[in-house]
Amino acid sequence: MKPFCDMPRSIRRQIRFVLTDIDDTLTLHGKLPAAAYQALEDLQTAGIRVVPITGRPAGWCDHIARMWPVFAVVGENGAFYFRYDEARREMMRSYACDEESRRNNQHRLKQLQDDILRSVPGCRVSADQGYREADLAIDFCEDVVPLARTAVDRIVALFEAAGATAKISSIHVNGWFGSYDKLTMTKRLFMESLAIDVASQRETFVYAGDSPNDTPMFGFFPNSVGVANIRPWLDELTHRPAWVTDSEGGLGFAELAAILLDR
Repeated sequence: MKPFCDMPRSIRRQIRFVLTDIDDTLTLHGKLPAAAYQALEDLQTAGIRVVPITGRPAGWCDHIARMWPVFAVVGENGAFYFRYDEARREMMRSYACDEESRRNNQHRLKQLQDDILRSVPGCRVSADQGYREADLAIDFCEDVVPLARTAVDRIVALFEAAGATAKISSIHVNGWFGSYDKLTMTKRLFMESLAIDVASQRETFVYAGDSPNDTPMFGFFPNSVGVANIRPWLDELTHRPAWVTDSEGGLGFAELAAILLDR
């Protein structure tokens, strides 16, 4: 990984879109710093479209799409995207699975949830689970005493043994039934909303993240960026980001924005 401040101006000038994780990438120690929110607004004002790509739930994503200075939001690790059309005053919602499938999958996840809670002492269902439509989030350090890595791995193994996909974020293990991920829904968002083939224009994107569930994005986008707190996870990544910020979390994102806008 190279310091993000060393990104050549010739690359910076190509960037039209910034995709970013939220937890521990836009936030810092669980809070959204003013500098990170200002960075979102600065990028939007400069004509760079920003899309949070997050594991957070549908209820939160509805709020983010409506009220934050962003183009759209991909939520629950790729289960959907939401985009608010201000001219039409309408929320555009697109899901990877239909409503009946989501309902059936939630029933399967509820059974799996009980198994995980019995098998892994100290974990808990995420406090935001009630706002989710497609996945199950198991908290291992947000509102609980941080669990050992062996316990986190056990949660992943239980999801996978049941046929679910499982991804580790900086705070949760998210599990779901389906073949989608952050990258597949990001491609769908840009094709459906802007008729942009992301694969053919990937040099115009920056992706910022901080944990193993960002790996597909790190591997796909040549201008991927890890905020400084990515470093403890490096051994877990099959693809590392090309660049890294000096600062952690939301302050790292603010650093990223300032450098991009210094063209």
